[in-house]
Amino acid sequence: MIRLLAALLAVAFSLPAAPGHACSLSLVLAMDGSASVDAREHSIQLNGLADALQDPEVVQAIEAVGGIWVTSFEWSGRYQQLLQLEWQYLSDAASAERAASVLRRSPRGFSEFPTALGYALGHAAVEMKKAPRACARKVIDVAGDGVNNDGFGPDSAYRAFDFEGVTVNGLAIAGADPALIDYYRNNVIKGPGAFLEIAASYKDYASAMKRKLVREIFGSGYAALAPAP
Repeated sequence: MIRLLAALLAVAFSLPAAPGHACSLSLVLAMDGSASVDAREHSIQLNGLADALQDPEVVQAIEAVGGIWVTSFEWSGRYQQLLQLEWQYLSDAASAERAASVLRRSPRGFSEFPTALGYALGHAAVEMKKAPRACARKVIDVAGDGVNNDGFGPDSAYRAFDFEGVTVNGLAIAGADPALIDYYRNNVIKGPGAFLEIAASYKDYASAMKRKLVREIFGSGYAALAPAP
């Protein structure tokens, strides 16, 4: 099904772009680096994201839509946001590999701060404004293993920052706290076509991120063709 959709989208994106749209997707990736994430779990997230970007199905999706713009940052406390990957244009396996290599070398910025999810969302909205090109879709991808426990929450972030035309998707690393799934579903995801991906534990992070990236890159077309669960 992914190959079929890729072929259809390859034809669609070979046509002239609509005025004002120079690419299909600008994607801001936000990775949890709060105190609840230990060194092993941080490494799993970082390398899991890098692995997902290099996965053949993700690369195929990127090629099918004609390329995407991506940036990534680590977040934890109110003022603790660390850039991992500057805005980069991914169009093929080689560019995906370069981005993955940068991510794998990214040092951890903080390890002792709480979970300021509202501030992370606000930072992501600001980063989205810095995208080098105007894209047809704007998506923020927030991954985390806990609820907001520092500063204002997601609802305040959505009121205070500009999320016009932006979709916020979530990746909840559920672990021993099943309530996290409802929290992300009810408080975090927002906007047109928003969805929640679930990793049962950190072991499932890379697979969940791969699924999430494929859905985000293809957008609503993939959701329409995908079989119902």
